[in-house]
Amino acid sequence: MNLDFPTIMVIATLVTGLIWLLDEKLWRPKRIEKMEALKLSYAGADKEEVISKTEKEPVIVEYAKSFFPVILVVLILRSFLFEPFRIPSGSMIPTLKVGDFILVNKFNYGIRLPVIDTKILDIGEPSRGDVVVFRFPREPSVDYIKRVVGLPGDRIAYREKALYVNGKRIPRKLIGPYTQTKDGMPIPGASQYSEQLSESVTHDVLIDGTRPAYNGEWIVPEGHYFVMGDNRDNSNDSRFWGTVPEENLVGQAFMIWMNWNYDDGGVEWDRIGSTIK
Repeated sequence: MNLDFPTIMVIATLVTGLIWLLDEKLWRPKRIEKMEALKLSYAGADKEEVISKTEKEPVIVEYAKSFFPVILVVLILRSFLFEPFRIPSGSMIPTLKVGDFILVNKFNYGIRLPVIDTKILDIGEPSRGDVVVFRFPREPSVDYIKRVVGLPGDRIAYREKALYVNGKRIPRKLIGPYTQTKDGMPIPGASQYSEQLSESVTHDVLIDGTRPAYNGEWIVPEGHYFVMGDNRDNSNDSRFWGTVPEENLVGQAFMIWMNWNYDDGGVEWDRIGSTIK
């Protein structure tokens, strides 16, 4: 078992909860019983006053009672509702940048138990165009973020830097040179396009004209998804290592809640609070 953050949170919840339970059912009654006997030596003293002066919880119990509710709430929120992630690479430019802190909806694709990731409630499935976080199939301890372009049963092709789904070329329109840098200067060879993956999903992609084209064709197996980065020429995605099994899905990215990239000048305030589409 990997001692990752969810595992640590589950262990901490169990330990603090167990200490609290043992104190309520075993240790505290014994302390009170001891105080009952001890109060007889306090002539005329009130029982409650004696207990309040002499009864003291062990430090470990005090900490357990303080931290258990907080840890439990964080565990529930993070495991079943929303989880924060930080974007470490530029594979999703222009949609997401290095230093974006995002929130991921954990229940859109079903409720899973923490640590063991077993689905206990099936709610929905990814749609074409969703930006998803998933456990990298070749190294499940590592989380990746990409866009779903192929659903189970789809035939996906990428030829001369154009995306095809079930034999149909996905339309896109040129926006112009990519200039979304701090100094406003274009990235050499990079062009930004608006791509329409479906009737309801239009998003931007980045194409680097200086990079060679990577061509291929794939059939998406049942229970799997084909994912690609929006930075098409700088993304390690399904074109290179295959599809994502449904059980590897973590959730759908939906909002940028913070942005901080020290190497690129600090905070981009206009990105905070923006939705991911």
